[in-house]
Amino acid sequence: MTVDKAGAIIVAAGASRRMGGIDKMFASLGGKPILARVIDAFQECQAIDQIVVVVSKDNLKRCQQLVGEQKWSKVSEVCVGGERRQDSVAAGLSRLKQCEWAVIHDGARPLVTTDLVERGLEAARETGAAIAAVPVTDTIKIARDDQIILETPPRRTMWAAQTPQIFRFDIIAEAYRKVNNDVTDDASLVEQLGYKVKLYMGSYDNIKVTTPDDLVLAEALWKKHGK
Repeated sequence: MTVDKAGAIIVAAGASRRMGGIDKMFASLGGKPILARVIDAFQECQAIDQIVVVVSKDNLKRCQQLVGEQKWSKVSEVCVGGERRQDSVAAGLSRLKQCEWAVIHDGARPLVTTDLVERGLEAARETGAAIAAVPVTDTIKIARDDQIILETPPRRTMWAAQTPQIFRFDIIAEAYRKVNNDVTDDASLVEQLGYKVKLYMGSYDNIKVTTPDDLVLAEALWKKHGK
């Protein structure tokens, strides 16, 4: 491994089922596809050495064309993802070359910044694993299947997970090799092996575009930051 070399995996293989027929990866944000906005941020981040973009089979050629047009020097490969999100991440991990750190980010979070990535890499040095997250602002209720409340956990202990999620390469590779449970984020796999995962402050603007309303909000946030 090359010391401190970091590779980014941009996971963009989702089906956009809740977007009302819009392919969110290629929806326009400030006049450019969402996926391009994400890749731009990682291309500009000095801490990132390599970028692997994982897309659906239907979007492979379209993404390869986009990479060719934009001439991102750090994008080493565009590959096809799997059925589950974690299958797509595994596909990306297998294509990182001699990286000590793996930075995993959702392609549907276009407001990621270089600062968010760099702070994550710094936080990950403490335990080998760190994820962006924000304290929840709503009171959370734990309920039964019939919607009867079981408990109300203390809000001060509750965080909403985001990406980037950053791991020492050997740790995340071990997690993907040993754990095959269905999970919604990469940290869950690492936690199941007993590793400590550090939370670091994300951004409330670092939203995930899942619905058409999210796209409207992302556009407003993009303009707010003067981009």
